[in-house]
Amino acid sequence: MSPFLARLREKIGNDLLMLPSVTAFVFDDEGRMLLARHGDVGLWAAPGGGVDPDERPEDAVIREMREELGIDIEVKGLIGVYGGPEFRTLYPNGHQVAYVIAAYGCVIAPGSPEPEPDGVEINDFRWVTEREVPALDTTAWTPDVAPQAFAWWREHAR
Repeated sequence: MSPFLARLREKIGNDLLMLPSVTAFVFDDEGRMLLARHGDVGLWAAPGGGVDPDERPEDAVIREMREELGIDIEVKGLIGVYGGPEFRTLYPNGHQVAYVIAAYGCVIAPGSPEPEPDGVEINDFRWVTEREVPALDTTAWTPDVAPQAFAWWREHAR
């Protein structure tokens, strides 16, 4: 949790917060997508996180990939911005969050190390095809957004 969010939580407790966030749909040369198992909820989703005050969303997605998986990425474009009831989360500690997520299509930057989960926010990762996603225990929003990310990638892959 960022210091900014921690200060907010001190004031409002577990009440619902609406938070701007980002997610990276990172694709490899085979068109597979990187999914991460999120340690707090144990579910698979594209990695990402909150946008800090005065931070540009594209900078936030780059920062989050470094923090969570130790990788450098290149952002190829914006897939879309998502929100709604399926983006609402109740964490095990009682915190309620409604996310508005800017989803980016990305690749791992040349020379970047291999992904390594931080062991706190991310416990595991895997590269998956579009057909493999439905078999995973994912966040509520992943089944709706992942197919759009794969479609975006097929159209925009360079």
